[in-house]
Amino acid sequence: MKPEDIAVHIDSMRGRFAELEAKLADPDIYSKPVECKALSRERQCLADLFRLYGEWTAAFNQLDENKRLLQEETDQEFLQLLETDIHELEQKSAAIEQQITIALIPRDATDARDTIVEIRPAAGGEEAALFAGEMFRMYTKFAERKGWKCEILDLSESDLGGVKEAVFSLAGTDVYSLMKFESGVHRVQRVPSTEASGRIHTSTITVSVLPEADELDEIELRHEDLEISTFRSSGPGGQNVNRTDSAVRIVHKPSGLVVASQQERSQLRNREIALRILKAKLLEIQRREEAAKHAASKRMQVGTGDRSERIRTYNFPQNRITDHRYGVSTYDLPGLMEGNLDQILNPILAEESRREIERILSGKG
Repeated sequence: MKPEDIAVHIDSMRGRFAELEAKLADPDIYSKPVECKALSRERQCLADLFRLYGEWTAAFNQLDENKRLLQEETDQEFLQLLETDIHELEQKSAAIEQQITIALIPRDATDARDTIVEIRPAAGGEEAALFAGEMFRMYTKFAERKGWKCEILDLSESDLGGVKEAVFSLAGTDVYSLMKFESGVHRVQRVPSTEASGRIHTSTITVSVLPEADELDEIELRHEDLEISTFRSSGPGGQNVNRTDSAVRIVHKPSGLVVASQQERSQLRNREIALRILKAKLLEIQRREEAAKHAASKRMQVGTGDRSERIRTYNFPQNRITDHRYGVSTYDLPGLMEGNLDQILNPILAEESRREIERILSGKG
């Protein structure tokens, strides 16, 4: 990407920045906390982008000056200092450019939201359940690295210590902007611990990432549209872990959606959790319908995350993680399973930003 192209695009954003500052200067905005928070976040993102752009142009100018001096200078000691400085500036400018390209991706309205994540085994029996459990652990460790809060909403374990279903929420800064890339089918290739012959098995799990609904979303839950029932919570193997009917199941009649929660001992708390999950699922349906109207936008498709799409393969014998949507691979599976998800997300973000900026600069944005 040419620096002049980036300059033109960033300059076009300064009008929006002035508009945001004017809105935030209006005292009436503080009576609308949700809108105020969204505007403040957008303003901060633009301010960070302008700061990065200033650092980038300064590094470029200094780099040009050093290269000019390199052609004129004859003192060997000074030449060596110039070459060292040029090398450092090239690394610095490349790093800042990557941050700028990622920051230039137009933000989805839900990128700043908290999320609800659902993990379920698909093909592969107990091995899929074991991998689902490992992925649940990986995401919780990734959340710790990011300083996000993780809350388990529903967890059902298998007999051998795997996971039949894990539903949890992640709350923090820009959670959905990263986690949305995790929606889809995850395939694992490895030798299961129960495999005596050493044969490699292929199993799959599904991951669904839903932005949480808030008061700005037009999601109406009418009492007559809900069928609410209770049942007893159960643990691995069907063992009852609660003597009362504290678990809650909700059927949303118009959509046919069924959600349940049995994590808490309080029926009221389980009902609140089930309603949160239901609202997030209804919001996802709305977003998919909107995305269908703009099918040419890859960003919208990624943002909703098709759960039937095989997105990633975890090949343990080769120590390789491959994301099939973006054609990127990394080679540190143990590190990833300990929560270093950035190793695959960073190249995904870089490729997504490259595609998006190409689209913008070509006039298709």
